[in-house]
Amino acid sequence: MSQSQADVTMNAQGVMHIKGVLDYSTGPLLREQGRALIRASAVPTVELNCAGVDKSSSVGLALLLAFMRDGQQYGKTVQLSELPEDMRKIAQVCGLTEILGIEP
Repeated sequence: MSQSQADVTMNAQGVMHIKGVLDYSTGPLLREQGRALIRASAVPTVELNCAGVDKSSSVGLALLLAFMRDGQQYGKTVQLSELPEDMRKIAQVCGLTEILGIEP
C-alpha cells in the first residue's frame, strides 16, 4: 500500500476511521488530518475506529496517543475501537494499554 492509501476520515456521528498502513511515511499526514478532524468535530466524544488498519508500526500507536492529546486540547474525549491485534500487542509491550483504554 502506498502512502496515499492511508487515510483518516470522520462521519457525522463523530466516528473517525483510520485506514491503511500506519508507519513513518504515512504518519505525518495522518497526524495533521486527524488533528483537524478532531478540532472540527461537533461531538463531545470521538470514536477512533481502527478496523481499517492493514498494518501498523509503533508510529500507529504514537498517532493514537497524539489524537487522544488533541481531544483533550479541544475538550473532547477520544475512545478507541476495533484495535487490530498487532497494535494491541505493541501497546502491551510498551505498557500503553491503560493509557489507551484497551483491555490487556
